[in-house]
Amino acid sequence: MNISFDTIPASIRKPGAYIEFNTSLAVRTLPTNAQSICFIVPLDAGATADPLVPAQVYSADEAETQFGAVAAEMVAAAIAAYRYAAISCIGVTVVAQEEPDIAAALDATALGGFTILVPAWFSSTAMTALRTHINTYTDSIEQQSILGVGAIISTLSAATTLAAALNSGAISVALLPGTTSTDRQVAAAYAALIASEEDPARPLNTLVLTGIDVPPVASRLGRTEQETCLANGVTPLEVGAGDVVQIVRAISTYTKSAAGADDVSLLDLTTMRTMYYVRQACRDRIRLRFPRAKNSARTPAAVRGELLDVLKKCEELEIVEAVDDNADGLVVERSLQDVNRLNASIPVDVVNGLHVFAGRIDLLL
Repeated sequence: MNISFDTIPASIRKPGAYIEFNTSLAVRTLPTNAQSICFIVPLDAGATADPLVPAQVYSADEAETQFGAVAAEMVAAAIAAYRYAAISCIGVTVVAQEEPDIAAALDATALGGFTILVPAWFSSTAMTALRTHINTYTDSIEQQSILGVGAIISTLSAATTLAAALNSGAISVALLPGTTSTDRQVAAAYAALIASEEDPARPLNTLVLTGIDVPPVASRLGRTEQETCLANGVTPLEVGAGDVVQIVRAISTYTKSAAGADDVSLLDLTTMRTMYYVRQACRDRIRLRFPRAKNSARTPAAVRGELLDVLKKCEELEIVEAVDDNADGLVVERSLQDVNRLNASIPVDVVNGLHVFAGRIDLLL
């Protein structure tokens, strides 16, 4: 093993014992997965916040003072659903009650480290802008871990139409027709519940959107309508025991591949959340262990060993599985085009949620 030093030169000739501190091997655990929400909201007249500047808020009253009534409405709904959510808002100037272009506001969140973005508007225009932003900042270069959240309270048809137009594994749209709560409140509460679960692989089934008004019986989604939602990229919400609104199954709007084929690879929201988490864990480990590494003949094996350790630790937490079975697919090799680069393939078998149990009762007389 070739021991390298960061601060002790090899040219020293004066006798002495020289010892430096190395912290690159200190962290052997996985990163945490704290979530933070940012609401994109209209700025009211008299609001104290500057446009396009995100700011953290801790109460609905504070949100109203800084941003206005819509911000207060969304923050109150989020806190009611999960009181410990980390919430920020960013204000957009709205002219003559028109729906604003939120692209600039979305761009202004890019360096804020937000993991869940929720606009106050859920039109195709606004949600497409959200998708464009997410595609830009979650790619292999920017590598942020962002989810987008929306909600529809009108009809199943409106929800499936929006989902089909988005077709994004990083955006989830909830449906609760007939509620007297606003779509913004539903989206804020849903986002808060996503933020409440830091285990990326754990399903959100049955979590309660506390504070959201229960729709009348005639407006509630029946079994067939819920199946239609789940087949078309919409997260159905239902009324559970005790007259509370619950998540049936949190899914993304992604249903079709680029070629137009049916694709369930990103069906559950947990899949994208898990992929985000594993990417962050692998990236953090490489940056911790090899900040000034040489690309020698020994380096690929060392990097592979660290990546394998990350995957094994993820397996212990039941975030991924079958790591040993897929170990042959974990390859780290030198690039044939860049002498300063390593390339790696990292197989990730995500742990799926238990959503369906099927049993048969055999009658014996």
